[in-house]
Amino acid sequence: MLFVNKSLSLPSLMEQLLHYVWRHRLFPLEPMTTTDGQPLEVIDPGLHNTDAGPDFINAKVRIGGTLWAGNVEIHLRSSDWQRHGHHLDAAYDNVILHVAENVDADVLTSNGKLLPQMQLVVPDSVRHNYAQLSHNDSYPRCWRVVPQLSQLTVHSWLSALLWERLSQRAQLCLNRLRETDGDWERTMFITLARAFGFGKNGDAFEFWARHLALHAAAKHRDNLMQLEALFLGSAGLLAPESLPQHLRAEAQGDAYFLQLQHEWTYLAHKFQLQAVMHSSQWRYLRLRPQNFPHLRIVQLAQLYHSRKAGFAALLKADSRASLHACLVTEPSEYWHTHYLFGAVSPAKRKRLSPASLDLLIINAVVPMRFAHGIAHADEDIQEASIAILEELKPERNYIMRQWQQCGIESESAADSQSLLQLKLNYCDRHDCLRCRFAYEYLKLKS
Repeated sequence: MLFVNKSLSLPSLMEQLLHYVWRHRLFPLEPMTTTDGQPLEVIDPGLHNTDAGPDFINAKVRIGGTLWAGNVEIHLRSSDWQRHGHHLDAAYDNVILHVAENVDADVLTSNGKLLPQMQLVVPDSVRHNYAQLSHNDSYPRCWRVVPQLSQLTVHSWLSALLWERLSQRAQLCLNRLRETDGDWERTMFITLARAFGFGKNGDAFEFWARHLALHAAAKHRDNLMQLEALFLGSAGLLAPESLPQHLRAEAQGDAYFLQLQHEWTYLAHKFQLQAVMHSSQWRYLRLRPQNFPHLRIVQLAQLYHSRKAGFAALLKADSRASLHACLVTEPSEYWHTHYLFGAVSPAKRKRLSPASLDLLIINAVVPMRFAHGIAHADEDIQEASIAILEELKPERNYIMRQWQQCGIESESAADSQSLLQLKLNYCDRHDCLRCRFAYEYLKLKS
């Protein structure tokens, strides 16, 4: 029994499997023929078409001694051709072969041409292995084949996954760049702010950074107290109701909190500003105190105040050590003994840890550098971005531990980012038919 993905029906899954068998030529060993008995040779299955139109384009097949070049359409049943309206669509007139698992009807183009058909039978072993992959809830589903994979197969697939992940994340940066009218510095600030959310508050930090009056902040960049007031006030974290009920009375006797409120009132009047966030938009549940938005925002304010983390500096830095020097930040003295206003905590210098700095590089700096390389068609910058990831230690989480149990050890952040891409964009979506590991699994004979 096949696992049915919520986003795909069983017929869709089976049709995807037919596409897979056709694309990888997993045909029976005996000579192939069309349904009317003509000899058939598949010279090139064509390119899989993900847009509207026939399933495979620019295919080449030899039918009865004649070489044909054109498109191929695949269905579970031949009758699906008419049910989908292809017999009325001129876009399908250049189909040279119709492929179906069950041939139950003739197939005609819009100009009345009868198309040759091929019955494509999915090999039993492939069908069985696909069923195992599809309904298996364990992760990774292909664990049985992973120990048998060659190092070349593993490394080539991880390299492709890394390039795919960086391209996708760079595209998000380029989208922000368009929204900021080509302002790389502001785009860097927004991307870095999102990374300062460290997961749970990423969306909130990005929303805040997009709407922050950075032009006003730039005019007061040399005054850290005013920067903190502007950043925290815009985030809605200086309103009395932003604090837990039991801390409000304490905060009203907190000189630092009162001074920030005073500065925010002054700046809001001067620049006609108002808070862009409500305190309820920030998440605290199951959040470690060092990741509270108050602390992360004042760390970001200090970093902005220092002028060390501008885009030009982050683009120029060429090593983990030099990037750490750009990003290292420590909040003002008040925060050595606080995580929230009015709540005293044991004294601790809350400088970003090396592991946190690595995450900022992975999630903000490298995608921005890669985006810059794409925008300027500079492959050297893209390759240098990958080199930085190869220098960083791999992320450690349950995903990496599961792959480790299968025999794939992450040696750098480049590997862990590749495996994360595999998990999020293939395994979680049950998209095994695009995975090279699953390709090896489907070839298993027993």
